[in-house]
Amino acid sequence: MLDRSPASALSSTVTSETAPIPPDDPQRQLAVARPDEDPSLTHLGVAGGTYTILLTGEDTAGRYCLIDMLVPPGGGPPPHRHDFEEMFTVLEGEVEFTFRGEKSIGRAGTTVNIPANAPHQFKNQGDQPARLLCMCTPAGQEEFFREVGVPVASRAAVPPKSDAATQAASKAKAESLAAKYRTEML
Repeated sequence: MLDRSPASALSSTVTSETAPIPPDDPQRQLAVARPDEDPSLTHLGVAGGTYTILLTGEDTAGRYCLIDMLVPPGGGPPPHRHDFEEMFTVLEGEVEFTFRGEKSIGRAGTTVNIPANAPHQFKNQGDQPARLLCMCTPAGQEEFFREVGVPVASRAAVPPKSDAATQAASKAKAESLAAKYRTEML
């Protein structure tokens, strides 16, 4: 005879997905990022904007990184794709996202998730700076930005203007490092 009691139903649904939560790992520490106050944060000029690395893979056991992006009018990366998820939350301004060729506008409060491997880009089409939070999972993209970016003084600092030769060298460097960081420039 089949037992259809609630207790039986509960015990039959226990799988590896419902296994007990592992114990706390006391080796992991609380990470707090204050982008306008913490002098230890890294601020980089990347793709015309200022990217502040809030949380690294080291902070999150490799699970994700979190980057504060200040994107000037006209700023944003060229079309690309990579094998990790990327999520953006627009905090200020207006950003045009292009996903698999389709354009959409994200305004303050909008969250956009880009699935792994999908071609995409974003661009600030407005006349004011836009501010985004970008989470990449798993972590690693912050290391790419460290290698291709130019250090700047603060989250709100404007990256130095570069001439055509410097821009070409920066583009060549990003393209040469892209495969190392599982990214393809399109």
